Amino acid sequence: MRLGGQVFVDQMNPDCWAEAMRQAGFRAAPCPVGGDDVAEAEAYAKAARRHDILIAEVGAWSNPISRDEDVRRKAIAYCIRRLELAERLGAGCCVNIAGSRGEQWDGPDPDNFSDDTFELIVETTRAIIDAVKPERTVFALEMMPWIFPDSADSYLELIRAIDRPGFGVHFDPVNIVSSPRVYYRTGEMIRDFFKKLGPHIRNCHAKDIALRGKLTVHLDEVVPGQGILDYRTFLTELNKLHPDTALIIEHLSTNEEYRQAADYIRRTAAELNISL
Repeated sequence: MRLGGQVFVDQMNPDCWAEAMRQAGFRAAPCPVGGDDVAEAEAYAKAARRHDILIAEVGAWSNPISRDEDVRRKAIAYCIRRLELAERLGAGCCVNIAGSRGEQWDGPDPDNFSDDTFELIVETTRAIIDAVKPERTVFALEMMPWIFPDSADSYLELIRAIDRPGFGVHFDPVNIVSSPRVYYRTGEMIRDFFKKLGPHIRNCHAKDIALRGKLTVHLDEVVPGQGILDYRTFLTELNKLHPDTALIIEHLSTNEEYRQAADYIRRTAAELNISL
């Protein structure tokens, strides 16, 4: 597998970024270009290749199932452009969440788990994939606790319903730790996910989670190593996949936090004789 993350540099350009990534020891990265400048994205991808850094994901963060038709239409168009870019760069995947039927694009809503919403996700994902017909990459949906896919089983249902070779799996185990029961059994959850979806997994996120002792249930995302996620199981299962499958550390604010997270993951991998 390839461990990846982000770096913060004084002067953001392809060469400085790639050199900072190399110095951090990262061998994978999310696409650092968020807009539609294809030439800029290709320049970063070229710099990444010189240092054997894989562009593991192209983010398409938007709400393609919004109740607001204008928001929905623009989001679908954006997802198509980002999937086209991922295909052009040969990225591991183009990733979005399914969205939300609520006002918050990545938040809860009473209708998020309805049959109609499931069908809307299927229809929307097919439209995005069919517009591009990717061969080098896939479109994937990051799991969330309040929208499909929210488990290995619901992800399997989506794969069968969408029925497109251009649809793949993105795995972020922290995002589906939504109860104390799962919190204390993350190893079981991770093994179950890989057993059911391993061949479809193209990219993973690395975070951690901590349960706080106050009512009602309160779970916080934390730096890897500061929570309870079973990284030994996570890395063991990931190591069974294609060696270019990426594990991307995310949501941290400084280079020091990324170094701390990477050090913990590398120590754990070394204990298991796993190469990153």
